Parts: sequence; C-alpha cells; structure tokens
Amino acid sequence: MTKPLRKQALEYLQYLKEQGITHVPATVPRTRRAPAAATPSAPPAAPRSRPANRQPPAPSSAAPIIQHSQHPPLIPITEQIAACQLCPLSTTRKNTVPGQGALNPDIMFVGEGPGADEDAQGLAFVGRAGQLLTKMIAAMGYTREQVFIGNIVKCRPPNNRVPTPEEMAGCIPYLKQQIAIIQPKYIVCLGATAARGLVQETQGITKVRGQWREFEGIPVMLTFHPAYLLRDGSKKKYAWDDLKAVLARLGKTPPQG
Repeated sequence: MTKPLRKQALEYLQYLKEQGITHVPATVPRTRRAPAAATPSAPPAAPRSRPANRQPPAPSSAAPIIQHSQHPPLIPITEQIAACQLCPLSTTRKNTVPGQGALNPDIMFVGEGPGADEDAQGLAFVGRAGQLLTKMIAAMGYTREQVFIGNIVKCRPPNNRVPTPEEMAGCIPYLKQQIAIIQPKYIVCLGATAARGLVQETQGITKVRGQWREFEGIPVMLTFHPAYLLRDGSKKKYAWDDLKAVLARLGKTPPQG
C-alpha cells in the first residue's frame, strides 16, 4: 500500500538532513534559455522601378540622301537641283545627283547622267561604270575625293536612255554654276553626250576622242564613257592615252605599279 504523501515527504527531508543538506529552496530556478539568434530577415525587396517614360524616336525626316560633298559654296546649287522641276525627269527620279568631289581639283569628270545605282544613292558614278572610273582615276594617281565627278543631267533618264535636248538644257545652267565655283584645272568629258552638252560637240566620240576643246577658258579632253569601255574593252587603251595626255598637261606621269 502506498505511503501517505506527508510521511513520504518527512522521510525525504530526514534523508537530506543525514546527507548534510539543511536548506532546500522553495522553488527550483528555471534555466533561462538563451534567446534564439534572430534569423536575419531577407532584405526588403527593392521597389520595382518603373520604366522611364521614354519618348518614341522621332520619325526620320524623309530627306533624300545627301548627294553632294557639302562645300558651302555649292550648297545653294545643290538645293536648287533638289527642288528643280524644269523637265519631266523630276517626276521619275528617286534622288537628284548633283555630283561630288573636291573644290579646285586638277580634274573634273563630266558624264552623261545618273543610272539606276546613282538614282538610288544620290551619288555620281557608283555603279559598274563608276567602279571602272574609280580605277581610271586611281591609275592617274588620284582618289575620287581629289577630283570632282558630275554629269550633264542631274536626274536619271528612264531606262538609262540618252537625255533629250530639253532635259540637257534644263541642267546645263547648274553645271555651269558648279564649274564656276569648283574651278577645275582640266575637264574630262566622258562620252558623246557630255561633249555635246558642255562644248557643243556634234561629231561622234569615236572621231573626236583624244582631242582638246575649251569651256570658258578651261581645257577639256574628250574621251570614251566608262560604260562604253565595259561594252568594248578594246577601247580602254585609247581612253588611257587620253587620260595620260591630261596628266602630261599637268606635268605629271602615272604612278608606277
């Protein structure tokens, strides 16, 4: 039978006394737990930045390709050419092609008119014929940037046909103004149309190539158009003779190599 609780307590106290323990605390102090280490909270999420109110890019103006080497004296003529509507070519062109190059160059090359590539880019002699002309210029010891390159007419005739007298008459005044400002030492007319438009040559280019003419005091050499040389490569040597004659007048010789 289980002893009464009081008697058990007394016997336990007697046991403690025999063991030398004379004082028993009324309460057992509780072991204080160390505070749990605070778990570092994740940094607050940065507020989502709102995309800046970007303005859409302004629509590009539909200005035509800048065709001209922008020498200030030539800009007014370039603007006149761009606005010209003196002949029907103004209704079919993509870009006007006033020409480009240096002021006061040794040589100015004048061709017939722009082709499809020139009409698209607004630059003179950039198609296949232009690539050949670039090689001819380099063979003379120049770069395209050191000469001036232009045409009798400033807009492409449809299907690359020969310009009509009306079309040429509308453009010749622009060319004359350009020459007065550019002041080349020599002019090379490339083909029959250029010779007819600039110095009123009436004979075919095969008969007059290699001959000198004059435009307002400037010596003019007549030679084949590069497009013709692409069709008949046997004539390249004659064109090269003509260009060497220009160099001789300038007191120069073709660079070696």
